[in-house]
Amino acid sequence: MEYTPYAPDMSFSDFDHPVFDCDFHFYEEADSFTRYLPEQYHGLVRIADVDGRRKMIIRGRVSDYIPNPTFEVVAEPGSAAEYFSGRNTAGKSYREIVRPMRAIPEFTDPDARLALMDRMHIDAIVNFPTLASLIEVNFMDDPVATQVLVHAFNQWMHDEWGFDHEGRIFSTPVMNLADPAGAVAELEWALERGARTVLVRPGPVAGHRGPRSPFLADNDPFWSAVEEARIPVMLHASDSGYQRFANEWNGSSLEMRPFEQHPFYSVSQAHRPIMDTIFSAVIHGMLSRHPGVRLGTIECGSVWIGRVVQDLTDGYGKMPHLFDEDPVETLRRALYVAPFWEDDLEPLIDAIGLDHVLFNSDWPHPEGLADPVEYAVYARDEVGLDDDDVARIMGANMFELMGV
Repeated sequence: MEYTPYAPDMSFSDFDHPVFDCDFHFYEEADSFTRYLPEQYHGLVRIADVDGRRKMIIRGRVSDYIPNPTFEVVAEPGSAAEYFSGRNTAGKSYREIVRPMRAIPEFTDPDARLALMDRMHIDAIVNFPTLASLIEVNFMDDPVATQVLVHAFNQWMHDEWGFDHEGRIFSTPVMNLADPAGAVAELEWALERGARTVLVRPGPVAGHRGPRSPFLADNDPFWSAVEEARIPVMLHASDSGYQRFANEWNGSSLEMRPFEQHPFYSVSQAHRPIMDTIFSAVIHGMLSRHPGVRLGTIECGSVWIGRVVQDLTDGYGKMPHLFDEDPVETLRRALYVAPFWEDDLEPLIDAIGLDHVLFNSDWPHPEGLADPVEYAVYARDEVGLDDDDVARIMGANMFELMGV
């Protein structure tokens, strides 16, 4: 098969203001989960040949969640724009739209990434994993193994990327709150190694008596430590386990696969994980007990924010005595949102304020922007924001949130 060449030396847009992209990604290597995995957990997660193709094997079961978990061949950055713009008038499948390409060093090497950022006119990024979303959803019955796997992965991430590379690439150690003491220990370990932000999966966490919210009072020691460290927590889209709800309606047992289209899941469940996560952070009181905590929602879009505000306002109006404070004021203090490039900006700005809107490109994933800074042109020329407001979205808000 011929793969599309990709030229990272292409001409990129320049906004002429500091740019902080809060959603870049790296692609993992074959030993990302196993390099530091204790011997007694050997075999829980591995990569093996299945019918001539490399596949993730999780607890002895083949996973197709990531078609090529070794990432030698990936989808070209930005190549799914036709699909996500909502203009797929020809009715093509996702696979027909995206273009495959051979991996390049900029996907896996921090110094190559820095050179690319210079060409892209990007000053700083938050750098997220790609494959790590497989961990928590597959171990919801085993809190101990979940945190062991998460720590092994974080050790690998620190080896390969560091958590603060040259003050410009801020990679995100994963925090799992299945066991409160373990979560605090993992946070302390990451902070000692320079972490400036951390990643928490939107969704329930494993518990010894079944799944539960990460925002219940038993996890207050973790959120107290976050508040004391004055770092933001990124709620990046993941496999939050919501496929099971669509499967019940579809009468199936499908595994969610990024390159397959499932209309019922996409329409009914696409925004439910982040909405429920924000509802829990507010209604279960974590954001009121810890008013210094700041949450960023990343790669979750923003079309859901209006419904969240509406539902919280309705609930507060009916039972204000069961809320610690006005929930909309809680959101406007604690929540930062990175919209998809195809989302309308005005409703988001109305909901939480322009100072809480973040810029993200999702580079190098196909659903993101191949030329990240062109978003500034959209915000200025199509939305009609002035340069100062665009500069806040493109970088200033994120620099302030990160404290760098």
